[in-house]
This record gives sequence, structure tokens and C-alpha cells, in this order.
Amino acid sequence: MPLEVCALSPEKMELREYEVPKVGKGQMKVQSMYAAAKHGTELSGIKGDSAKRGPYDPELQVFPNTGRGRSSRTGNMFIGTVIDEGVDGFVEGDTVLSYGPFREVHVISTERCWKVPERFSWKSAVCLDPADFAMCAIRDGQVRVGDAVAVFGMGAIGLMVVQIAKLSGAYPIIAVDPLENRQKVAQICGADLILDPTTCDAGVEIKKATGNRGVDVAIDYSANVHALQAAIRGVAFGGNVVAGAAPAPYGPGLDLGAEAHYNRPNLIFSRACSDPNREYPRWDEKRVYATCWRLLTEGKLTGESIVTPVVAFEDLVTEYPKITSNPEQNIKLGAYFE
Repeated sequence: MPLEVCALSPEKMELREYEVPKVGKGQMKVQSMYAAAKHGTELSGIKGDSAKRGPYDPELQVFPNTGRGRSSRTGNMFIGTVIDEGVDGFVEGDTVLSYGPFREVHVISTERCWKVPERFSWKSAVCLDPADFAMCAIRDGQVRVGDAVAVFGMGAIGLMVVQIAKLSGAYPIIAVDPLENRQKVAQICGADLILDPTTCDAGVEIKKATGNRGVDVAIDYSANVHALQAAIRGVAFGGNVVAGAAPAPYGPGLDLGAEAHYNRPNLIFSRACSDPNREYPRWDEKRVYATCWRLLTEGKLTGESIVTPVVAFEDLVTEYPKITSNPEQNIKLGAYFE
């Protein structure tokens, strides 16, 4: 039987056998070649942070705070080879990208499934998901040519935000993150200035770097309350602060009676993967995906320096916990299947 990687806790993973579902109508079977994790969302589920709120009620549009168990899922997107006759334009032997956990064999539908061009980087392909969220944050924040932009949190989404802001003509693009490995990749992705928030007052330094005006748009994907506070301190009068992360409940550190009260920024909550978004129906999830996939396959966005480290599938049981224990070695954990 094939294997998958399941989380017993944030510190302990196991390889577990599973039964491959039968292929139904409109589905096809895919053998995994490469895959990647989604650090923040997955770890939130594994730790139980997101579970504390309970499932979202779409009718009341609230979380009931009833709570539920932890998630054992690891893995976000994968690339594989179709190993049956395929469906809806896909044939046996096609290389495809889709959503799914770290497992050897998948049964998927053609919904949210993309055919991967020959010689296209798998690392860029599995960055479609962070690009999707980054694109929505850029659009929700109304980043325009010439805007000064600060991005907090140089995980995969933040690094995609930097790249899309660059494509949008933003200047300067200021990346804020305490980890050296992420700072280096932010520079590769196009950041004009890198700030370490553990060695400076990031909000003040952002003001100084923009002639004391502040950035037009500050985008936070760190899920850190102090980063959101620095974004509010560093944004210009009437500018936009985009809260893109979905953090656990914040503790002390957010002061809405100081710079926020005087400079009156617009606090915008951004989310992808759930329609309708702010520009619906002109922009829906399908259009966001199509735009990001085009930019990736044209080489205008890249995941080459983002997907790191890359390990063998069977080594994920020891390497996955290092997302938490050794963040200085991880940006977006990737795996290959032999």
C-alpha cells in the first residue's frame, strides 16, 4: 500500500499506509513526483490553533468557538504523473499540478488541476498557492505604479508579494523579516530594502526610508502582532494596511490609539481561495489562479529560491518538524518522490 506523512504533533510525524480511493467519474489517478508544504496554515492546524475557533458558519458568518481536534494533514500542492486514462483533456503520462497532502498516490478531479508544461520548474509550479494569496493581497491593497510598499513576513506568500509588487511598478519595496535566510531570498525576489525587526524599530525605519512619508501600502503575512503594529506605524497617512495572515488570537502589542488613530490608515483584510472576493464578479478565484499560472509559466514569477529545503519523501518525518525547530533553514519545505 502507498504511504503518506501524517502529523501526530508538531514535533512528531509518521509514515502511514493508506488505501487509495477508487477513481470516480471526472477523476484520475496521479503518481507523485514532487510536493511542498504550506507552513503557516498546516502548522496552525497541527498545533490546534485554528481549531480553537471551531468551523466557520457561512450563514451566520462567524466562528462558534466550539473547538475541534487537531489536524494531521501535511502537504499543500504536488506535481505528479497521470497513471490511468485521464479525464477532461488529461491523458496518461501527463504531468499535472494539484492540491493534496504528502502522499505517494492521489485520486483527484480536474477542479483546481493544471497541466504542467515541459521543462517548467516544479518549484515554481508548487508556488501557485502562495502566488494566489499574494495576488489577492496586492489587488486588495490597491498597489499601483510608484507606490512604496512594505511587506512583513518573508515566507512563501510574502516573497510572492514582493515579486508581484515589483511587477506592479512599486518602489521602494521594503521587506521585513528577522531570519537571514529569508532576507537573502527577499533580495533575490526584488526587495529594495531589508529590515530586521529585532534590531530596529521597523515602523520608524520605514518612515525614514520614504522621506518620513511612510509606505502607501503595508502588507502583513507574518501573523505576528508586533509586525502588524509596525505596519500601522510605517504606513503613510490614509494609506492601506493589508492583513493577509490568519493568525491565532493576538496577545498584547496592538495599539489602535496611537499612530492608527492619528494617521487613519485603511485596515484591509485580504483572503484568497474563497469567493466572492472584493472585486467579484470581474475577479474570481478562477481568474486569480489563471493570472498567477500565466505569470509563473512565463517566468515573471518564480519559486526557485523559495522552495527550500528539498528532501526525499521518506525523510519528511524528520525534516518536517524542523519547520518549527529550525526556521532559519526553512522557507517552503519541498519533497521529491523516488
